[in-house]
Amino acid sequence: MSIKENFELAKQAYAKWGVDVDEVVEKLKNVPISIHCWQGDDVAGFEVNQNELSGGIDVTGNYPGKATTAEELRSDLEKALSLIPGKHRVNLHAIYAETNGEVVERDQLEPKHFENWVKWAKENGLGLDYNPTLFSHPKAADGLTLSHPNEEIREFWINHCIGSRKIGEYFGKELGTPALTNIWVPDGYKDIPSDRLTPRKRLKESLDKIFAVETDERYNLDAVESKVFGIGSESYVVGSHEFYLNYAMKNDKLCLLDTGHYHPTETVSNKISSMLLFSEKLALHVSRPVRWDSDHVVILDDELREIALEIVRNDALDRVIIGLDFFDASINRVAAWTIGTRNMIKALLYAMLVPNEYLKQLQEEGNFTERLALMEEFKTYPFGAVWDYYCEKMGVPVRESWLEEVKAYENEVLSKR
Repeated sequence: MSIKENFELAKQAYAKWGVDVDEVVEKLKNVPISIHCWQGDDVAGFEVNQNELSGGIDVTGNYPGKATTAEELRSDLEKALSLIPGKHRVNLHAIYAETNGEVVERDQLEPKHFENWVKWAKENGLGLDYNPTLFSHPKAADGLTLSHPNEEIREFWINHCIGSRKIGEYFGKELGTPALTNIWVPDGYKDIPSDRLTPRKRLKESLDKIFAVETDERYNLDAVESKVFGIGSESYVVGSHEFYLNYAMKNDKLCLLDTGHYHPTETVSNKISSMLLFSEKLALHVSRPVRWDSDHVVILDDELREIALEIVRNDALDRVIIGLDFFDASINRVAAWTIGTRNMIKALLYAMLVPNEYLKQLQEEGNFTERLALMEEFKTYPFGAVWDYYCEKMGVPVRESWLEEVKAYENEVLSKR
């Protein structure tokens, strides 16, 4: 049977439960995913004076063809975007500035250093998001930045973050869609600290100074991101979940949840409903931790489906800002983007095809038998037929056929770098 015929049969199956598949497909088109640029070059960036990757971040593998210039990175992103259904966003770090060979310190970065990115985003109908880069720098060599006891070092990073928010605001003004400017710092200690409070007081004071400089929320949205531990900060991280959750709530900032930044037995999906009760919006960095915050490529696993279900069943598609954060240098990097982003979209589609209101009703009635039975049966409903139709409708390759395009791109472009 054809893709269209399979789709029509799937529509009938879902219609039995009151799910309008055509409506779902139209709705999914308008859900943007913020695709992280740093998968394409192993979080190296394009600073004139390259610094060794630090901050507890590690990229493993040496697959050939990584981007070494901004032009190459944009080309690779374009190829990935051509294989991913929908209109999306690209998430940048400060180290992806283009300074035309001039050494520009991070606290001196300006919108002009991202003009090429904005021009490219306009040409491709993309939004841009932004992150100050508080790692891979001599002033972060001891693992402390905004909480550093040295005031001069703190001021350097404070000014970098202030400038970053101005760059995010510039993105929003130019592109007509607000940028999410997210602050994550690697600050912490390898061994048990003798004072947990003082570094957190300094971090709070630094953030207060950063956010004292106003930006227009029509163009820039501020977020803060926590972590439970890192390589080199195994015993104590200054910016814990509790710290940033309270800071965000008190100061009307977005709390960003990275799925790799919690204890292995914690699930971000279980946090979303609680957060939505008290926050107008929240942000996600969807990754895949394997034993630790290893940033593996996102797969369509139980947790990804559960995250999508929590967003969809709580009618929060416009309240949860979905971004990705993984970097695998052991496989083709364009394929990594394609696999991970398509899986995030698949998870949302799966969630939108579940009769969520009926399942909620069963729970309220205490009918747990039917609830469990239906939740399990829907795992094998013809979701794949809808996905194939959606990809075809959006003009991107269906099923695994996208892989042939990546192989051709590797032969024609990546292998020659």
